[in-house]
Amino acid sequence: MADLTSTNELFVCDVAEVVLKDDMASMEHPFYSLSKKPDHSPRRYEHNGKWIEFRPSTKGLPTIYDKDLIIYAISQLIAGTKAGDAIPKQVEIDPYAFFQFTKRGAGGRDYQALVDSLDRIDGTRYKTNVVADGTRIDEWMGIIDKAKLQTDDKTGRPCKLEITLSDMIVEAIRDRTKVLTLHRDYFGLSKPIQRRVYELARKHCGKQATWRISVELLRKKCGSRASIRGFRRSVRELVSDNGLPDYSVSFEEEQDTLCFQNRHMAPSSPKVMWDGRLSTTAYEEASKAAPDWDVYHLESQWRAWLGENEIEPKFPDKHFVKFCKSWYENRGPQPRSALDGGGLERIMGISKAEIERLARPGETYQQTAERLARSQNR
Repeated sequence: MADLTSTNELFVCDVAEVVLKDDMASMEHPFYSLSKKPDHSPRRYEHNGKWIEFRPSTKGLPTIYDKDLIIYAISQLIAGTKAGDAIPKQVEIDPYAFFQFTKRGAGGRDYQALVDSLDRIDGTRYKTNVVADGTRIDEWMGIIDKAKLQTDDKTGRPCKLEITLSDMIVEAIRDRTKVLTLHRDYFGLSKPIQRRVYELARKHCGKQATWRISVELLRKKCGSRASIRGFRRSVRELVSDNGLPDYSVSFEEEQDTLCFQNRHMAPSSPKVMWDGRLSTTAYEEASKAAPDWDVYHLESQWRAWLGENEIEPKFPDKHFVKFCKSWYENRGPQPRSALDGGGLERIMGISKAEIERLARPGETYQQTAERLARSQNR
């Protein structure tokens, strides 16, 4: 491997064994649009006294799919250089190799999509503030400084791409502590919100057991243009699919919060505050308090809630019925798309044990039931 001593040296992206890497700045802040349609609206993101203004190109803001090109370049540079080496700003990319690496096709539309990506990445500018020693410094920057694409005249297909990365990207690579490893299945995530939420989970949950974030703050960090109601609907779909790499996701309705659980860490056993049995009367009254809901599912939710809040009920039967009444008041009748195990047993003839057997790694009983019910309704 060559000893790279000059930042003006051209780096050829031809490393075979590459681990996906991403810069933490763009994982934390919404540099990329979640829209599949051209997004021409300037935007401003503010959080904890810092702000970033996004000024789109004539073809709109770069999308989360355009980011694949930057991830590819960062991954190649980290794999092909050593810590302490000067990092070349110029990288040469074989478009076909890039398509293979990011699990894309290699047809005419894919090559045109690459050209459109370059237009958006190169044309979009960012302005941000840095405050030091009482002085505010405004900075204007881009993701790349320039790009050059060579195309075969006979076939009309690009054969070589050279991009000059911005100082922001190069500094992240040089530091190495400003980049994080992504799961190899990242490029298999087909929905923009899946990619963006995974980035945030990887950044904030990392190797911890769990991480929680409110739906409102998640919407802000995602840079979503959807209404809070529309975004919450997308989040519910993401939770139901439960297909993110590394992390399982659950929705805590009372707090309007998402909880991310590291799939590689065994979840801690919930604290048991009361392990007694409820009376038959309690189940009957609970069924009346929350009609259409499976009373045994509500019981499991109630016991988990007792453990999370360290509540030991003096009168368990009354406490459970009150919990069910509050549950129904907040949620209303059980929607068909969120059927519990009992509902599935009635409709599909699936037992509770079978539902538990069909659970994916890190998936809760309720999430499994919802997924199976949803597939039944298709």
